[in-house]
Amino acid sequence: MKVLVTGCAGFIGSHLVERLMEEGYDVIGIDCFTDYYSRRIKEENISNFANQIEFINENILEMDIKILDKVNYVFHLAAQPGVRASWGREFEVYTENNIMATQRLLEGVKKYGIQKFVYTSSSSVYGNVNRLPMREELYPRPYSPYGVTKLAGENLCELYRSNYGIKTISLRYFTVYGERQRPDMAFHRFIKAILDGKQIVVYGDGRQTRDFTYVGDVVDATIKAAECDATGVFNIGGGTRIKLIEAIRVIEQIIGQDAVIRFEENQKGDVRDTYADISKAQKEIEYKPKTKLKEGLKREVKWIEENLSILS
Repeated sequence: MKVLVTGCAGFIGSHLVERLMEEGYDVIGIDCFTDYYSRRIKEENISNFANQIEFINENILEMDIKILDKVNYVFHLAAQPGVRASWGREFEVYTENNIMATQRLLEGVKKYGIQKFVYTSSSSVYGNVNRLPMREELYPRPYSPYGVTKLAGENLCELYRSNYGIKTISLRYFTVYGERQRPDMAFHRFIKAILDGKQIVVYGDGRQTRDFTYVGDVVDATIKAAECDATGVFNIGGGTRIKLIEAIRVIEQIIGQDAVIRFEENQKGDVRDTYADISKAQKEIEYKPKTKLKEGLKREVKWIEENLSILS
C-alpha cells in the first residue's frame, strides 16, 4: 500500500509517517516548510526517515497532482496552524494553505481516484458551546478565522464525497500534545519556560478547560480512519478534561520545579472549554485513547530536555 502524507515534517505528520513505515506502508511525504516556525525543527522531525521515503519539498498548490495516481490513501495534515495568528492580513495565508490546498487535492483525487481521503480538522470548528461534551451533530460556530478555514475543509470533503463518491473522513483533533509539539503551543511553551527558569504567560484565568490528546493516540485514530469503512466527521479527543492551571501543576511535578505564572487577558479566538464526545469514533473506527496526561507530558518534557539546543 502506498500513501501520501501532506505536512509530513510537522508535529503530527512526522509521527504519522514513522508509524505508517512501521506498519509496512510505502510513504510519499510532502512539506513546503512554511515559516510559521523554524525550518530547523521540522528538518529534525524528519531526520530519521527523510531518506527512506519519497520526499517532496513543495507547496501543494504547485506540486504535480499526478502523484495521486500512485497512492491508495491520502492523509491530509498540511495546514497553516494557530488560532491567534489567523486574524487580519494573515487570513490570506490560511485560506491558501487550509482551503485552496484541500480543494486542489480533492480535485486530484476526483481525477485519479484513491481508496480514502483522511482530512485532519480541529475542535476549533465548534467555537464556544453552551453544552459539553462536544458532539459531532452540534452546529459548528467557529470562534476564529482558523476555525473557519478548517470547517471549510470539512465541507469540501463532504461536497466531494456526496457529489463524486470520494470516500472522505474528517477528524476533529482536540489539543494534541507530546514529543515534537509545535513551539507556539501551550505545553511546549510552559515546559521550556520552566526548564529555562523563565516566566509562563497564561491567557485568561487558568480555569479554562481542554481535552488534551496525546499524539500517539491521534496517530492511531488517523490510521484506523483510513483502514475502516466509515466516512463523515469524527471527534478525536483524549478522553479527559482538565483545567489549564491543573495541567501546569502536573508539569511542575514532572520537572520538580515551580512555574512563575503571569496571567494576561484572553486572546481573540480562544474558546473557554473543549471536551470531546468520542463515542462515535469508538464505535465506528475503534478508536480508544491509551495515554494518560501525566505519562504523555513526561514524554514531552523528556523530548524538550533532549532537544533544547535545537529549540532555543
